[in-house]
Amino acid sequence: MAKWDKEEYKRGLKKGLPIGLGYLYVSVAFGMMAAAGGLSPISALVISMTNLTSAGQFAGIGLIFNSAAYIEIALTVFIINIRYFLMSLALSQKLSVSMGRFKKMIIAFGITDEIFTMASLEKQPLSYEFMLGLISLPYIGWGLGTYLGAATTMLFPPLMQDALGIALYAMFIAIIVPAIRESRAVLVTTGIAVSLSCVFKYAPYLKDISSGFAVIIATLIAAGTAAYLFPIKEES
Repeated sequence: MAKWDKEEYKRGLKKGLPIGLGYLYVSVAFGMMAAAGGLSPISALVISMTNLTSAGQFAGIGLIFNSAAYIEIALTVFIINIRYFLMSLALSQKLSVSMGRFKKMIIAFGITDEIFTMASLEKQPLSYEFMLGLISLPYIGWGLGTYLGAATTMLFPPLMQDALGIALYAMFIAIIVPAIRESRAVLVTTGIAVSLSCVFKYAPYLKDISSGFAVIIATLIAAGTAAYLFPIKEES
């Protein structure tokens, strides 16, 4: 049996601390949204602790509250989260050769955008202890923030709960605006996605398409167009 590397786990914890603090803030918005829709704090917490998908959770719970079909919910969440397949595949090339399949499955569950970025910056092979440490605090932060958001929101009157929903849109704007300023590709992709969303919202016939399938179509078209217009050149 391999010896537990305490120092590697501590190093992972230090790397994951800023991510965990960020997730603590962002997940409060998800907890607020869940509670406003009628879910208990415990139900919201279970969703976060078994998913850890951020945008996928927001989209999925919105569809659930709108009584969307199971296939619509499944496809929407799948499209939004499909990037995790690519992230896990990329990181698998950097994992320690001796790491077993079960440990890889645990690590795969905890892969998010920020954790992937932090792990990708490592020059040495990724050990199980380091990855577990890197994932631990973000996982705890995401769950804790969800519970706090849901629990505190239930203490507010319905009018206040509806008003708090604005915070969710403000959060997404705060996330996307810096990326738009730095990247023309992100600007074009966002513009296409927003334009298509407006078309599906107001255009005759198209507005009858459910929100879940509208998200799927808009995402595929926007992402496909961006991939064609802004291909990433392979290093020679």
